[in-house]
Amino acid sequence: MRKLLQIWKAKDLRKNILYVLGLLIVFRLAAHIPIPGVDVIALKQFFANNQVLGLLNIFSGGAMQNFSLVMLGVGPYITASIILQLLTMIIPKLEELSKEGESGQRKINQWTRYLTVPLAALQGYSMIVLLQRSSGGVPILGDMNSFRLVTTIITITAGTVFLMWLGELISEKKVGNGISLIIFAGIVSSIPTQVQQILFKIFNLNDSEIIMNSIIFIAIAIVTTAVVVFINEAQRNIPVSYAKRIRGMKMYGGVDTHLPLRVNQAGMIPIIFAISIITFPPLIAKFFTYAKSGFIVSAAQYIIDLFQNQLFYGIFYFILVFGFTYFYTEIIFHPQQIAENLQKHGGFVPGIRPGPNTAQYLGNVSHRIVFAGALFLASVAVLPVVLQQFTGDQNLTLSGASLLIVVSVVIETTKQIESQLTMREYEGL
Repeated sequence: MRKLLQIWKAKDLRKNILYVLGLLIVFRLAAHIPIPGVDVIALKQFFANNQVLGLLNIFSGGAMQNFSLVMLGVGPYITASIILQLLTMIIPKLEELSKEGESGQRKINQWTRYLTVPLAALQGYSMIVLLQRSSGGVPILGDMNSFRLVTTIITITAGTVFLMWLGELISEKKVGNGISLIIFAGIVSSIPTQVQQILFKIFNLNDSEIIMNSIIFIAIAIVTTAVVVFINEAQRNIPVSYAKRIRGMKMYGGVDTHLPLRVNQAGMIPIIFAISIITFPPLIAKFFTYAKSGFIVSAAQYIIDLFQNQLFYGIFYFILVFGFTYFYTEIIFHPQQIAENLQKHGGFVPGIRPGPNTAQYLGNVSHRIVFAGALFLASVAVLPVVLQQFTGDQNLTLSGASLLIVVSVVIETTKQIESQLTMREYEGL
């Protein structure tokens, strides 16, 4: 309460938060404006019967299910960011540009915006074709002539660019990452509906079952949230000492500090990668279910049925998240570079020789703690699949990943707001 009062008393901070809330309301309003000529009721029924598209629909906050102006959400922008980030590790010129500081990052961000536009257009076209071929004879999109197809793709692409612009406006206020808050708002908007469905099922049981199911549901929610917060904030502190150096009449160094290595260094990226991979085969197979060749139709249906199998889906999803956690950590964590920086500034890990030995030590420690982070991410990702076997509730498709996103965004936003409060306290002094 004391923090909330401090936030409310800080006039500029209060205005920034209200401004951000206003932009999030604009996003939620846009998510409920459907593109003209779409049978929204038939579309919702189609999404309700398709688990694969349900994964993508949650990240868009239900906008995809409504076939709204912002149906793709910020998915194309995230994809473009991941592509540029991976290319930065591969292409030397991009790597040099990323090291140029703010100016280099500004150019990379601009290229990310440019790449978002064709990706949004391609994804919008793919979704239109998918709905036309997989609707089972139900005219979800109506008569899609060439003019209407082009205008619909332009509208969908403009919606993604609009959300990208909203995200950057939010980020400028420094009360959270704009893209993350838009995803957060989309996920949170579905919570009341999910809670309502769960309560409806609970209160349709007899008294003893109501009490037991309520206790189990509340216990799972509390324990899962606590574990997510704990692992998300967990870190291994590597002790680092700095040698004393004399420059002129002053002495520098001679201090002991630590190098923090986070258990979950990869964040949500492995789950996003895994979702992209695991939804790709059945989405492609949907295109071939109405082919003329019987063999192709059978193969496509086999792939769809295979990914609908909960056991295969859960194991494959677990392996993908676990593997991508190691893969992405290897991309973003550079022990050799850290060891060189420590050596340049006179720092060393006690008991470890500076240089290659320090890099090897940091790499070994990172691999050990990443194992715990990868196991945690994969377990949380498949938790809904496990719960489905006990509850039979198909609405828990992405609640594990959603919980991770919600917790990460809340922690990040809270830290940014607290840093602004701290800055104002120093200004007062």
